[in-house]
Amino acid sequence: MEDIFRIGVITTTHGLKGEVKVFPTTDDLNRFKSLKKCFIRTAKEDIPVEKNTCKFFKNMVILSFKEFKDINEVERFRNCDIYVTREDAVPLDEDEYYISDVIGMNVVLEDGAELGVLDDVMLTGANDVFVIKLKDGKELLMPVIKECVLDVNYEENKVTARLMKGMLD
Repeated sequence: MEDIFRIGVITTTHGLKGEVKVFPTTDDLNRFKSLKKCFIRTAKEDIPVEKNTCKFFKNMVILSFKEFKDINEVERFRNCDIYVTREDAVPLDEDEYYISDVIGMNVVLEDGAELGVLDDVMLTGANDVFVIKLKDGKELLMPVIKECVLDVNYEENKVTARLMKGMLD
């Protein structure tokens, strides 16, 4: 399991007072409102920072950090990722998961037969879709709904699934 999660990418500076524009890579923009501490990953190091202010503009988040007061201090962070630790991540509701925790899990059918490996997760809006790499190399798209995804077991690194009629056709 990953211990850090990328929540955004700094695209550019904003104004003269050390603010940056962030393209969010999280599905919950409100997480930036409750953000307290995070770190900026540069090519050389991870720089711990504390959020000072947060505003929203179109599809971007505008952040300032307590450690930086003007544009000259933040210009070097263009195209750098912003991460949070697992402890500082948004708590999950029941039946939610962090994508990085399920990628690579074995997928088995409810009768125990091996189906494949969870290769990716597509975020569609209505519900997520698991991209499962089958043993024969093909891909299966499985909606993440209660009828299909019966159990996610982190200890056994296993997703138990039920195929709907016609899914393998």
